[in-house]
Amino acid sequence: MGKIVFFEDKNFEGRSYECSSDCPDLRSFINTCGSVKVESGCWVLYERCDYGGFQYVLSPGEYPEHQQWMGFNDTINSCRSINNDFDGQTAECDEDCPSVFEAFKFREFHSCVVTDGAWVLFEKPDYHGQQYFLDQGEYHSYTAWGAGTPTAGSLRMVTEF
Repeated sequence: MGKIVFFEDKNFEGRSYECSSDCPDLRSFINTCGSVKVESGCWVLYERCDYGGFQYVLSPGEYPEHQQWMGFNDTINSCRSINNDFDGQTAECDEDCPSVFEAFKFREFHSCVVTDGAWVLFEKPDYHGQQYFLDQGEYHSYTAWGAGTPTAGSLRMVTEF
């Protein structure tokens, strides 16, 4: 699991809160988020509580003000660690899947390994929404295949090039 430190003021000043796991409500620990240090792992910061609103993906490093992570303001109210070690619930798929949720009972992929062929991951069920091409290889984070969120709705094997 990663480690992140939130500071209420810019340039790592003011009250701080250290976090090493997902947090659905940061408001009881900090009032604003003026700067951030990501000490390990990758994180998604959310504007609203319970992982809502604008999202910002941060890799290890120092962010002395909200513009450094492309934030609109200093409002961060929840955060999630990006699971990039192939941990957690797993599933295998070797044929088209019109609904990830119905087949596997989850709606998100944080990482994946494509062992054979090539696939298109769709953001929504029934092959709708944003599309992401996944060729053979390891994808340690959903950002590796170009997604802004880990949302997965359906999968289709590419049969012809």
